[in-house]
Amino acid sequence: MNLNNIPIEPGCYLFFNKSDDIIYIGKAKNLKKRVSSYFQKKDHDTKTKHLIKNIERAEYFITLNESEALILENTLIKKHNPKYNIDLKDAKRFAFIKLSNEKFPRFSIARNRTGEGMFFGPFVLGIQRDQILSVINRTFKLITCKKLPKKPCLRYHLNSCTAPCIDKIGEPEYNTNIRRAVMVLKGNIAELINGLNDEMKNASKDMNYEWALELRNQITSLKALQTRQNMERSKKYNEDIINYIVDKGKVFLILFNIYKGVLENRQVFELEEKELFFEEFLIKYYTDNPIPKEIIIPKLPDNIIIEHINKLKGKVVLFKVPQRGEKAALLSLVHKNIEKIYFGNIKKLEELKEKIYLQNMPYIIECFDISHISGTSTVASMVQFRNGSAYKNGYRKFKIKTVENVDDFKSIAEVVRRRYTRLKNESGEMPDLIVIDGGKGQLNAALKEMQKIDPEIPVISLAKQFEEIYLPGLVEPIRLSKRSEALKLLMQIRDESHRFAITYNRLLRKKAQLNLN
Repeated sequence: MNLNNIPIEPGCYLFFNKSDDIIYIGKAKNLKKRVSSYFQKKDHDTKTKHLIKNIERAEYFITLNESEALILENTLIKKHNPKYNIDLKDAKRFAFIKLSNEKFPRFSIARNRTGEGMFFGPFVLGIQRDQILSVINRTFKLITCKKLPKKPCLRYHLNSCTAPCIDKIGEPEYNTNIRRAVMVLKGNIAELINGLNDEMKNASKDMNYEWALELRNQITSLKALQTRQNMERSKKYNEDIINYIVDKGKVFLILFNIYKGVLENRQVFELEEKELFFEEFLIKYYTDNPIPKEIIIPKLPDNIIIEHINKLKGKVVLFKVPQRGEKAALLSLVHKNIEKIYFGNIKKLEELKEKIYLQNMPYIIECFDISHISGTSTVASMVQFRNGSAYKNGYRKFKIKTVENVDDFKSIAEVVRRRYTRLKNESGEMPDLIVIDGGKGQLNAALKEMQKIDPEIPVISLAKQFEEIYLPGLVEPIRLSKRSEALKLLMQIRDESHRFAITYNRLLRKKAQLNLN
């Protein structure tokens, strides 16, 4: 590739492979300097090395400034979806409530905003999401079946479903209930309750007491839900509050969604520190997500970014950088959340690094546990903690395949071998520390496998009876104070792996019993 022909102006660059497919789209303040860096630097990460190997040619779009390049980059990525561009992803993924696109729609849990239908959320707390879903299904007697049965199910007999499957309710009436449920999910509970109150009074006047009682029950359920959700700030419009902390080349950003005064969701992101990272986040996030009336932020983006977001919404969005008062306090609250989520566990990790003589910080910890009941249904679990917090997307379950009878040592060896052989073959991200639930025997079994795969990764074990930490090369185990934050973290990780293994074991035994019956 001829680097001399690359313009020095700001703009976007597109990399093509041998098949003439666009594989990467980027933006730059100086196109020549940025594109040249791919071929002149040597310390690239694995993804970038693979990208460079596949670059056959490049094209360029020149823009007036970097902000324009940012908007153009986002537009081109959405259009072409290049292989090596990384989507903006929430570091902690929370579930949505999805309304299906069917004749008789139903609500369900969705992990991603994919497929047809309407999405609500994401919901930070699973219990909150489940409560809301339970209330709207029960209150409006909506179907939960993935496929309409030919006979009414138990929910119909318990008066929890209107049973469109046997024509007990028509499509218009059912869709009225759906519209009311959507009002709840959009935060319009007070408005809905007022409407139902009027309808209940009219039903009583018409001596339709059965329907009036049904409406009263709906109102009671909705009021209870409203009370649970009522972290009130009296507002008639939606707000987003965004704040971030930059540390060691990383941006730790949190966004709070506030719907009409009710704090509903928290979304957590990790970004690379680079020029215009905040503007880039705003463009990418609001291209794919609802834009509120007001956005509370620590600094104003360029005017061109504000104009672009206004265009996306179709009306003026208020960008506020508060210095004092309630909104400044909310911005500070988001900042405290970042400190707690990202930096609250750093001291625990630093203490753990010191106490077990690690060379590097154990940002990614994976822990294994074996579970069996009377020698049957032997399974293993692996949980992953990142930055001192559970990372559910990293959890794994294993059926023991090569071990007969009960043998925890061989079982640990098998799952450790399977896990890290696969990660190594797939160039996956290795952990900074491996923890085994057990004593010296379990540690030695895991250590023997890791010596073959990657001897650089430290492996320890934690024995439950006296909470002793076994390290390779030490004759005696380490005993930390019960008050030690490092020990508390290890115990939390070990207990979580045990819980996860027990849950999987019970599931398999339940399936086995059903098959026998």
